[in-house]
Amino acid sequence: MNKPIPVIAIDGPSASGKGTVAQRVATHLGFHYLDSGALYRIVALASQQAVIAWSDAEAVAMCAKQLSLRFENEQVWLNDKDVSEAIRSEAMGKGASQVAVHQALRQVLSSVQHNFRQAPGLVADGRDMGTVIFPDAVLKIFLTASTEVRAQRRYQQLLAKQQTADYQAILQDLLERDARDKNRASAPLLMAKDGILLETDHLSIVEAVDRVLENYQRFIQFSA
Repeated sequence: MNKPIPVIAIDGPSASGKGTVAQRVATHLGFHYLDSGALYRIVALASQQAVIAWSDAEAVAMCAKQLSLRFENEQVWLNDKDVSEAIRSEAMGKGASQVAVHQALRQVLSSVQHNFRQAPGLVADGRDMGTVIFPDAVLKIFLTASTEVRAQRRYQQLLAKQQTADYQAILQDLLERDARDKNRASAPLLMAKDGILLETDHLSIVEAVDRVLENYQRFIQFSA
């Protein structure tokens, strides 16, 4: 029998650095990459453009079904329009967290995410990659850091982009997102039972990437 296509799932809270780590791991291994958070940001943007309230579960899910999405390298296209920058705004980050609580939407996006699983492998980051979307992932990392560290990192990122940044506002927003993600009824943020905790308060991006790759090498050696 053919072995299933390997998946490395990297879950964690907002601003934990999981996206950067996942992308670098995927590049190193020559795997495909899934930024599941981008899908929810896209839905938030599309809903806003269609004047749909993020709290309207049925309308948001219907909006998602009608989207025309395309991912090309680091660009994201929505209905033939490049929205790569638009979905990365702080507003769309908040919107993504709000629409992600809807079970109907999560069901719509589930099949979209499964389609990213292609040879030779996939690195997927999000909040329920290892617990819900890819429960058979060969490696499940829960990547996190303290709220204060994550807020500081986000603050520095915004300043680097020459955007207005308020540390206290960012900290409060992360606290609210964490609460929403952990307490939602559908696919709450939590570490998989067979997951590996990776705290990055005192780790650089390079060090975090190395930790993930080391764990994947152990899997390869064990399964050989």
